Amino acid sequence: MDNLNEERNERNERNERNERNERNEPVKARPPEEHAELEHPNLPANASLTDNEEKRLIHHIHEKVSEIAANIERTQIADYVTLMNKPRRLIFANLIAGISRGVGLGLGITVFAGTILYALKALGALNLPIIGTYIADLVEYVQFQLEGRRFY
Repeated sequence: MDNLNEERNERNERNERNERNERNEPVKARPPEEHAELEHPNLPANASLTDNEEKRLIHHIHEKVSEIAANIERTQIADYVTLMNKPRRLIFANLIAGISRGVGLGLGITVFAGTILYALKALGALNLPIIGTYIADLVEYVQFQLEGRRFY
């Protein structure tokens, strides 16, 4: 008779928890039962754990759950899921990232090309026999392009 009452009570508690979850209300934690038996992989199902073994098992479970929580936090899964659920925000973020890459690439190439042209002009001013003529022609060609003339 007691078993039937316990089963009924457990079933009612489960139903209440499910209803609370459906209403998005926080579920209150139940106090641990005094005689609850934990399953251990090395023990038969009907064997009970000593207090020390039970504490070690709970500590081990706590460590594993903490490790999993730290991994989830480190990978920022919540931020990723939020971003995937808001496509407009994802598109906006990718648009800004693309514009930033394009501007950065343009500025980088400009600075690099300017530095190279400055070095080539300096080498052309040295009047080196073979290289000087080639560099002078190259600088002259670049200057024609900058002035807007198409043909050399």
